[in-house]
Amino acid sequence: MVWILLAGAILSEVTATIALRISNGFSKLVPSVIVVVGYLIAFGLLAEVLKRGMPVGVAYGVWSAIGVALVAAIGAAFLGDSLTWIQVGGLVLVIAGVAALELGARH
Repeated sequence: MVWILLAGAILSEVTATIALRISNGFSKLVPSVIVVVGYLIAFGLLAEVLKRGMPVGVAYGVWSAIGVALVAAIGAAFLGDSLTWIQVGGLVLVIAGVAALELGARH
């Protein structure tokens, strides 16, 4: 169940971050509301994940790695952001590092 909650936190944070870009500096009402609500939900779900016993290093590591990768991919695919092969390699390294963190937490 904690992994489902963490996935919800990640998706909420990614949605809020993309809405932040679309809000044009909080000048558009609907995306601005999505930003605030998305971050509130994300932090609420993360708090629940931590309350249920997931180590903070694992939870935050997974959240940040997947969140960064998703935001970068969405930005490149839909918002015209650039994504070079070096950046893709960096994302792979971040995700590999978080996987190592998770595997290390199990032992």
